[in-house]
Amino acid sequence: MLKIFVLEDEWIQQSRIEAVLQDLIRQKSLQCKAPEVFGKSSQLLDAITERGAHHLFFLDIEIKGEEKKGLEIAKEIRKKDPHATIVFVTTHSEFMPITFQYKVAALDFIDKTLSEEEFKERISSAIDYTLEQAGTTIAQDAFTFESAMARVQVPFNKILYVETSPTIHKVILHTQEERLEFYASIADIEKADPRLYRCHRSFVVNPQNITKIDKEAKKAFFENGDNCLISRTKYRGLLEALKK
Repeated sequence: MLKIFVLEDEWIQQSRIEAVLQDLIRQKSLQCKAPEVFGKSSQLLDAITERGAHHLFFLDIEIKGEEKKGLEIAKEIRKKDPHATIVFVTTHSEFMPITFQYKVAALDFIDKTLSEEEFKERISSAIDYTLEQAGTTIAQDAFTFESAMARVQVPFNKILYVETSPTIHKVILHTQEERLEFYASIADIEKADPRLYRCHRSFVVNPQNITKIDKEAKKAFFENGDNCLISRTKYRGLLEALKK
């Protein structure tokens, strides 16, 4: 489901973009919650509890008198959500050439002074792009986990393993590039995709990315040097999973 976030500290502009988004949601008959609109950057960052290509952010650049605050927030969003779509909505068009320095891969830079028709058209294009990207990500053999508390979507071939977190009721998913912590149990993850294998009460692994098995130590190793424990009762089953 598409999720839309707006960071804008001016009430008039908040109302404008929210009205345009609500209108487009109706026109396109989108399966989408109401846009989440924030006036403070800290509130927006706290609201990012999931990640994925189904996220769309509209950010003002100047927040509370800080000219480049939106660019800094975009960097924080990228850390939390590498696959999200980011669009800047601002009167500061002079900042467009420097956005690449922040390495946030913004989709568009929408000027608030555009006509209502063109403003709406650019917002609409951003929504269409995000929906297309979300569909593509799902098609690219993704692992998807969704619950009332979390939604995670990553390419399956990048998953190394999932382990229980020191934080109660959470797990940590390790990929070739990052680690994601979210609310779930190891049992939930085990059931989420039959290609994963539970090799221990605290670990679920992706057999495709195991590089070595230490029979004596009962450990599975990955190319980045990480390793997972293998329980005695799960050892033979893991060997079978490696053959598939």
